[in-house]
Amino acid sequence: MSVTKGTLSAEILKSSFLESFKKFHPKILFRNPVMFVVEIGMLITFWLTIDPWAFSSKVSLGHVASARGYNLAVTIILFFTILFGNFAEAIAEGRGKAQAETLRKTKTELIARLQQPDGTFAQVPASSLKKGDIVKVVANEIIPADGEVLEGIGSVDESAITGESAPVIRGAGGDFSSVTGGTKLLSDEFLIRITVNPGESFLDKMIGLVEGATRQKTPNELALSVLLAGLTLIFLIVIVCLPPVADYLGKSLNIATLIALLVCLIPTTIGALLSAIGIAGMDRVIRFNVIAKSGKAVEAAGDVNTLILDKTGTITIGNRLASEFIPVGGHEEKELAEQAVLSSLFDETPEGRSVVELGQTMDIQLRREDYVDAENVEFSADTRMSGLNLKNGFIIRKGAVDAIKRYVQEQGGEIPEDLDHYTELIAKDGGTPLAVMVNKEIYGLIYLKDIVKPGMRERFAELRKMGIKTVMCTGDNPLTAATIAKEAGVDDFIAEAKPEDKMQLIQREQEQGKLVAMSGDGTNDAPALAQADVGLAMNTGTAAAKEAGNMVDLDSDPTKLIEVVSIGKQLLITRGALTTFSIANDVAKYFAIIPAMFVTMIPSLQVLNIMHLSSPRSAILSALIFNALVIPALIPIAMRGVKYRPMSATQMLIRNLLIFGVGGVIVPFAGIKLIDVILTATGWFS
Repeated sequence: MSVTKGTLSAEILKSSFLESFKKFHPKILFRNPVMFVVEIGMLITFWLTIDPWAFSSKVSLGHVASARGYNLAVTIILFFTILFGNFAEAIAEGRGKAQAETLRKTKTELIARLQQPDGTFAQVPASSLKKGDIVKVVANEIIPADGEVLEGIGSVDESAITGESAPVIRGAGGDFSSVTGGTKLLSDEFLIRITVNPGESFLDKMIGLVEGATRQKTPNELALSVLLAGLTLIFLIVIVCLPPVADYLGKSLNIATLIALLVCLIPTTIGALLSAIGIAGMDRVIRFNVIAKSGKAVEAAGDVNTLILDKTGTITIGNRLASEFIPVGGHEEKELAEQAVLSSLFDETPEGRSVVELGQTMDIQLRREDYVDAENVEFSADTRMSGLNLKNGFIIRKGAVDAIKRYVQEQGGEIPEDLDHYTELIAKDGGTPLAVMVNKEIYGLIYLKDIVKPGMRERFAELRKMGIKTVMCTGDNPLTAATIAKEAGVDDFIAEAKPEDKMQLIQREQEQGKLVAMSGDGTNDAPALAQADVGLAMNTGTAAAKEAGNMVDLDSDPTKLIEVVSIGKQLLITRGALTTFSIANDVAKYFAIIPAMFVTMIPSLQVLNIMHLSSPRSAILSALIFNALVIPALIPIAMRGVKYRPMSATQMLIRNLLIFGVGGVIVPFAGIKLIDVILTATGWFS
C-alpha cells in the first residue's frame, strides 16, 4: 500500500501545528483529564496576570509588576505544555489522514455495468451499487465495488490497495474469488456479485481505520487513562490542602506556584503522549500492510499466548518438490522414473513439473508432442489421482498411496509387500509419498519433499522467548506432521486437521485464560478467525474470512502474523516505558519545587535543594519548562516505538526500569539544572 509518508514531513508538521490550536477547545481536551487540568490551571494563571488580586488581597502594589511577570511566565509555559501535547496527537493523526487521503484518490466515480432483471446490462454509477447486485467487468476496467466472482477467471492489479505491482489471479469458486473495489481487471471478464452496501466497502473501512481522529481508545488505554485521572485527582486534593497548612504556619502560597506544583506532580508527560502512542501503534501496523479493524486487535496481538499457523505456505515453502524415485515390488528405479514422468507430462502444477525435471536428471526425455493422442486425466478431490490414458490401453496414474492401493485392489491387482514400509519411511522423513501405477500394478513411490522456510526455527525460538506457544495445523498424516514440526521447531502440532479442530483448539486455549492468534483465508477458516482474539485474514481470501478476522493482511503473507505480534508487543512496551519515564520524572521535580515553596516556612528543607537552584522562582519555572520540553522530545519515541527485543516479562521489566525508570530520574536533574543556569544567566526571575 503506497501511502507512506515521512514521520515528520513538512506537510504533516504544518497541518499538525494548526490542528494543535484547534485541540485547545475544552470539549476536546476534556477527553484527556490530565491535560484538561493543565488548561484550567493556564486559564487561572492568565486571569492572575490580568488581575493579581483576583484570589488574594495580600499582593502589595510594589510587587504587582513582579507578580504579573511571574504569572505570565507560568501561563506561557502551561500554554506550550498543552500545545506540545496536542502537537504529538496531531502528528499521529496527521500521518493517518495523509494515508486516508491517498486511499481516497483511488475512489474515483466509476460507471458499472449492472445486470437487469431481464439479463441485460445497464450503466449506473458505482456509488449506487448495493449488496446483492450483479455487475460485469471486462479487461482494463476498474472493479466498482467489493464482491465475489461468480463467473470467469482473470488477472487483477491490486497495487492501488496492496502496493504490490505483480498481478494476482482471481476466479469463480474456491478461496480466491474475493475482489476489492478500486482494483483493476487486467485480462478476461468477470461477473461479480456485490457483497457490500455503499460506504461499507473494504476501501471505505481502510480510510476510516487509518484516520486516527476516529480511533476509539483500547481497554488497556482506558485503564491507564483511569489511573492517570486518579493520580491527577489525588494530587489536586493534596494541592488544595496546602494553603490551610501554610496559613497555620503564618505564611501564604502563591496561586501560580501551587498550579505549577500541581502540573509538575501529575503525569503530564504520559498524559500528553498517551493518545499519540495508540494512534502511532495502529499506524505502524498499517505501514506494515496490515489493516487492524480496531486498536484492541493490535493490543491483543501484544498479549498473545498461543499462535496457530498453517503448515503449507506458512511454515513450509508450499510447493512440494519431487526429490527421489523409490521403486517397489522388484521394479527398477529408471523404469519407475519413466512412468512417473509420463504420468506428469501434462501436469502443470509445481509438483508435476518437479517430477519431469527430476526425470530429466536421469536422462529421461519424454515429449508432449509424442503423446498428443493420449487422454489427460486431471487430479480431482474424489479420485485423488491424475495421469494419462494411452491409445494402446495403458492406464498410468500417480496419486495418494491409499487411493492408488484402493484402485489396484478394486481391479484385482496385488499390493507390493514393501510399499507400506517405504511409505512410512517417507512420512517419517517429513515428505509426501505419491504412488505410481501402470494398469493395476504399482511401480513405486515419488518422494515429494515439503521444504521448511529458512529461518523459521529461529523465529519460533524468538516467540518462545516471548512466552508464546506455537501450534502447527496441517492436513498431513501424523508422521509427516511430526517431522515437519520437529524441523521447524514449533511447540505442538495438529495432524489431519479439519476446520472444527482449529476452533476446538482455540476454545481450549481460551478456556485456560490465554489469548490466541491465527491466520486463515478460506470460508472454512471464518469461524476460527472470528473465535480467535487476533484473526489475521488474507486479502486474497474470501469475503467471509476478511469479515470474520479483526485484521486483514494486504500482502496475504501468513507468516506476517509473527511480525504483527511483535508490533503489538512494541505498542504495549512503548506505553509502559513512557509511563515509567513520566512517573520517574516527578522525583526530580519534587527536589526542585518542594524546597523552593516551603524553604521560607521550614528552613530545614534547604537540605533537599540538592541541585542548588539559584532562587525559588527560578527553581519552579525551571521545573515547569522542563516538564513542557520533555513532551516534544519524546514525540519521536512515541511515533517510532521503543525497540522490541524478544525476552521474558521479567527481563523486559528490569530493562525498562533501568533505562526509562533510572533515566527518568537522572535526565530531569540535569535538564532542570541547565534551565536554571540559563534563567539565572539571562537575569530572568533570579
